[in-house]
Amino acid sequence: MYRASGLIMQQVRQRTPIQAMANKAAPALITFTWRLQQQQRGTATSSMSTSTKQTATPPPRHDWNRAVSEAERIVGYPTSFLSLRWLLSDEIANVALHLRKLVGSAHPLMKTAKHLLYNGKNTMQAWGLIVLLVSKAAGHAANIPDVEQDKSAGVLHSQRALAEVTEMIRISHLVHNSVVNLQSSTQAGQDAGTYDDMSFGNKIGLLTGDYLLGHSSAELANLRNQEVVELISSAVRDFSESEFIGERDEQNNPLPYKPGTFQMPSLNVGVDFNEHDVMAPMPIAQVLGNPEQEWECRNILNAGSLLGKSCQASLKLAGQSETMQRQAYRFGKHLALAWQACLDAEPFQCPTLPLDVTFSLVSAPVLFHLEHDPSLYAQLEKGKQSVENIDYDKVHKAILAGPALAKTKALQRKHTEAALSVLQHFPATDARQALENIILAMQDL
Repeated sequence: MYRASGLIMQQVRQRTPIQAMANKAAPALITFTWRLQQQQRGTATSSMSTSTKQTATPPPRHDWNRAVSEAERIVGYPTSFLSLRWLLSDEIANVALHLRKLVGSAHPLMKTAKHLLYNGKNTMQAWGLIVLLVSKAAGHAANIPDVEQDKSAGVLHSQRALAEVTEMIRISHLVHNSVVNLQSSTQAGQDAGTYDDMSFGNKIGLLTGDYLLGHSSAELANLRNQEVVELISSAVRDFSESEFIGERDEQNNPLPYKPGTFQMPSLNVGVDFNEHDVMAPMPIAQVLGNPEQEWECRNILNAGSLLGKSCQASLKLAGQSETMQRQAYRFGKHLALAWQACLDAEPFQCPTLPLDVTFSLVSAPVLFHLEHDPSLYAQLEKGKQSVENIDYDKVHKAILAGPALAKTKALQRKHTEAALSVLQHFPATDARQALENIILAMQDL
């Protein structure tokens, strides 16, 4: 494996030799982000020029950026993995230098980079912030030594390290998911015009994701807490397990089950892990066939597990009781599910699907509509080779004509209310209020 990694790195260096990385760190990053900004500004300008003059809409009741900024102030300073300390490091500058070569290509890694840098509510940059806010809201045991405490921020140094580990693991998962299947039997592998860019992007994606995951593992080990390592390791396992639910196209994009494949399970079946044994896998087979429970299962494994177990691990580091740790897990899980329901509903807020915009075929609106109208599966079945073969506009219109969007918003409210209910078990502090503000701002997105 080390030999293979060495060969990949050698090919990368042959294509773009790197000299004096410390001096080129800032210029590489600035050039890369400037090009992405130019692409987005061009898209925004073209859409504004074709739109008619409209009446100004009133500002939302809760502002997302303001809620996040106030939360960052409460925990001391910006907690995002994409902070200045990381962006100006040699390793990240190396990545930016190579990513600059992919600007203008169709590699999925570029889309991931754009989401991480610009789409504030779509990115996982706030996950570390959530972990620190939960840590400060719950407090720590009285026997924690002073040297372990960051008294100016009200959290422990180990909790801040755990927040960074959480973000690195999440981002490494997103980067690894950007790798393209280039086997000769796939359409991408047969396209000679884009093969070189796709192959180069895959090398960058693999090396970057491995670096982040490896570094997060080292930071996790430095916490020297076996129970915390077990919790976070089980969340990484859940990421892998989420990739094996249901059918997939050639590029591993998830596809929904054919309606009627499974018998509708009872709504009394819970969708969660065993609280007394975090290493036990989730009973997936018991929930398949019910759109809401299947959606919860997929997204707990893919997102809720990491955020929930990170919040739980943070309170374990603080010496809190088992009861408070379970409440922290429930809060992180419900917040992640409410967040995902908000993102799933976003493409369906407009009467027409924006140009070059797609949506997940296992998102809540799609699964709810398949329950309402199983005939839609005939359209989705075209994506078994590639989801690009699906007429997304036709699927979008069909979903808007049914009750799926209303059910998705009800699903978001369900998990939002559950997260707010769990917060009542925490002391009334500015950190708890900041968490409530973030949840309310998410509702208004």
